[in-house]
Amino acid sequence: MIAPREKGKSGRAGLLPAVERFSKRQRVEHLIILLLFFFLVLTGFPQKYHDTLWAGWVVIVLGGLDLVHWFHRMAGLMFSVFLVYYVTTVSFSIIRGRKAASLVPFPADVNDILQSLLWYVGLRDRPQTPVFDYRQKFEFWGLFFGGLVMAVTGLMLYFPLWTTLWLPGIFIPAAKTAHSYEAMVALLVIVIWHLYHTVLRPSVFPLDKTMLTGRMSLERLKEEHPLEYARLFPGEGEGMEEGKGSPGGTPAPSSPA
Repeated sequence: MIAPREKGKSGRAGLLPAVERFSKRQRVEHLIILLLFFFLVLTGFPQKYHDTLWAGWVVIVLGGLDLVHWFHRMAGLMFSVFLVYYVTTVSFSIIRGRKAASLVPFPADVNDILQSLLWYVGLRDRPQTPVFDYRQKFEFWGLFFGGLVMAVTGLMLYFPLWTTLWLPGIFIPAAKTAHSYEAMVALLVIVIWHLYHTVLRPSVFPLDKTMLTGRMSLERLKEEHPLEYARLFPGEGEGMEEGKGSPGGTPAPSSPA
């Protein structure tokens, strides 16, 4: 879907063409995940580092340890419900042909990784990537599997008696360790990886507004996702080489998995 942009680089109102990359529903889902993740970090890490001064202040501001526990559990339950909702709706959409599995990893993504490393040091051209490249697929599946670990271990800790009816008692401290360290990994990935690509990366600094507006300029789409650009505009993409990108270039940009 091509839509006009409100302002050009010069700041004047203009009609710079843009392609719809994320629908309103997808942007709302992203916002829900963002808010839940922030609230889980805010209420979870003060419990992990309860013996530090800053954790004590956070607990006081949030109304006490009992309230922090309650907030964290409710946010965790909401996250678990949302995870089930998302997997269910996306799976049915893919089965019915309403969405394409554009975030499924392909063997050619490995080639894209190697070519990107060579491109970073100036030895190869930039890889021709489809609607989502290997970095975005890594983030998506990292969020999915990490969220699954957090949901399962969180429920085990929330219902320890029920858990021990089915599993040996050693699974409770194991779940606590896994929950704690997975939370740290998730936070580091968001801060180091995602924050860089959406805020600090020179081509998008000071902020990548794609998830806010849902649109990406055709110029940027052609540069960062040339296979998707060629799919949308086949007459202009005839000169692109075949076989350099992964076979995930078929889905529309408004229908990610």
